[in-house]
Amino acid sequence: MIATTEKSPLEKLLSVVSDVRPGESAGTLLLTFNLALLLGAYYLLKTVRESLILAESGAEVKAYSSAAQAIVLLAVVPLYGWIATHLDRNRLIRWTTLFFASNLIIFYFVGRAGVREGVVYYIWVGIFNVFIVAQLWAFASDLFTEEQGKRLFPVLGVGASLGAVGGAWAAGKLIGPFGPYNLMLISAVALGVCATMSRLAGHVITKRTGEAQKEKDTKPLGTDGGFQLILSDPYLRLIAILTVLLNVVIGAGDFIFGKLLLAHANEVVGTTAAVMNARKAYIGSFYANYYGWINLFSFLTQGFLVSRIFKRIGVRASLFVLPALSLATFMSILAYPVLAVVRIFKICENSTNYSLQNTVRQALLLPTSREAKYKANAAIETFCVRLGDVLQAAVIFVGTALHFTVRSFSAVSLAMTMVWIFIAVRLFRQPVHSTDASEAPQSPESPLGEEEAAEEVSGEAAG
Repeated sequence: MIATTEKSPLEKLLSVVSDVRPGESAGTLLLTFNLALLLGAYYLLKTVRESLILAESGAEVKAYSSAAQAIVLLAVVPLYGWIATHLDRNRLIRWTTLFFASNLIIFYFVGRAGVREGVVYYIWVGIFNVFIVAQLWAFASDLFTEEQGKRLFPVLGVGASLGAVGGAWAAGKLIGPFGPYNLMLISAVALGVCATMSRLAGHVITKRTGEAQKEKDTKPLGTDGGFQLILSDPYLRLIAILTVLLNVVIGAGDFIFGKLLLAHANEVVGTTAAVMNARKAYIGSFYANYYGWINLFSFLTQGFLVSRIFKRIGVRASLFVLPALSLATFMSILAYPVLAVVRIFKICENSTNYSLQNTVRQALLLPTSREAKYKANAAIETFCVRLGDVLQAAVIFVGTALHFTVRSFSAVSLAMTMVWIFIAVRLFRQPVHSTDASEAPQSPESPLGEEEAAEEVSGEAAG
């Protein structure tokens, strides 16, 4: 079969987001729709999670449950690594997705029977979110070459953004008439469709790319676990540390923003018991508008800027965009802690985190081994993310006990951001040592574009 060099109308349309080349549209769209449906299902489940745990147990138990997720993941990550070693990638994706779908059916019947399952369900959703999304990104990075991934991941990111926005909107419309437990069943059906789409995407891309991909369909992964891979590889270790710091810093910024908003609401509405409901409504309305702007800018950044940033400065240089915004946010709080100003910085920061930074984190794994893509990535996206949440909560606990002001919290967060930038510099310079026999060690990205770098290498060879 001779591949065409002419772009189809669909590929020309997708090229508005990134450079989609002839023959790549079918597999790319399948994975994009898969991510959209997966994130949509997650936001349905996230809404159910909040309603169950707050109604059954309260806000304090919710905070403790977040810490419990990190403890549970210490056992779950090695278990996932063992499963990944014994299944080929198609069965791994299919059976883990269907396993989570079956869990939802169990939660449905147990909840309808009147059992208080809010805490267990809360922990489960936190594990489901990071595991299943990280696994699909790992599958995509295994199907695409490094060069393809840098071009096509921004398209997949658009699907994730649309799924998040659509899922949040649908959850608000459906949870009233359908109730929380029926949303679980809807999400279970969605996961079944996701498993089918993953299998189809794998078939389409493998058929086009030839024997190398067909071999990966049956070739098992190595025996090293996710934590073992991270501890033995400096590149993966730096990604893990960066992930922890990112969550600490972003979480601290959200906490400071919440304190500023609460103080503002108290000034505008008042603090007496008589206006409690009015204060809640004011805060809720403010956050609804705030999240709306974040979602809008996240989608626009993902759709029109991410691929162009990658092409202009490369994946690793893109690591510095988010910490630069965080630095500006905390400096603005130190200089002028006014809600209206901080709101603008936080919208820019969070929308960049959900779009550019999320795509960067996935693209960093493109040149690594298959074991790293599945096992190490699962450990980073689960345990390291939750560890960051726990450490951020610890910083807030200590700061509150010491009666920190908003400026004091900002100063501490500013120091952590500097550490984050230092780790980003180390990661930028760190070569990749893939353990795949078929992959040579990778050096840090050239600051030149792909064509210029190729010309430079060609010129050196000629000389």
